[in-house]
Amino acid sequence: MLMIADILMAAGSFGAAIYCRVLSARLKRFTTLETGMGGAIAVLSAQVDEMTRALENARTAAHGSADGLIALTSRAEQVAGRLELLVASMHDLPDPAGAPVEPEPTETERKLRFVRRRSVRPQLEAAE
Repeated sequence: MLMIADILMAAGSFGAAIYCRVLSARLKRFTTLETGMGGAIAVLSAQVDEMTRALENARTAAHGSADGLIALTSRAEQVAGRLELLVASMHDLPDPAGAPVEPEPTETERKLRFVRRRSVRPQLEAAE
């Protein structure tokens, strides 16, 4: 009985050794930097770094554009205020002397206007 237990123990340890060897080979292939999962992780890490730099550049450009837009908006508001003052001061000016004022024509004096539209022509086929 003791001999059978020793044989089973040896077979179990031999099977465990083979299992560990297979796992070791798979793990080495899995972590290879060029072809395995390690290479994919390295590529993804490089892409994340590139995207981070691109995001920072875009953020800097957006802040610059926002600052420029704020400056232009404030300048436009100042110009609009000046234009409103100019328009308000134009109402205070008298009519130019000697400029005849024509009265609006009455409905009987107005001329009717006719609009002619061309009929839709069919599309011409282009010669090859």
